[in-house]
Amino acid sequence: MKIIKKYKLTERDIDRIIQMAWEDRTPFDAITQQFGLTEAEVIKLMKHEMRLKNWKKWRARVQGRSTKHARLRQEGVDRFRSKMQRSISLNRISKR
Repeated sequence: MKIIKKYKLTERDIDRIIQMAWEDRTPFDAITQQFGLTEAEVIKLMKHEMRLKNWKKWRARVQGRSTKHARLRQEGVDRFRSKMQRSISLNRISKR
């Protein structure tokens, strides 16, 4: 797939992107910041990696969801994760 080659994504990266995309409170902006993929590229990657039935469920769930789109979030919510959540070791940012 072109997106995988363009960003030189490993299997581990792909798994993490899919995990982040499934999480309700992780906005697409966080994926863009960590991996460089745009929202449209994340959608294409999800469609490529998932079964069609599951992709349709995911797509219906995230469309218009305010927590997945930073510009739709309430004012003052500018973090990507809960303060109670521990840092994730597979996360590229935590390794910097």
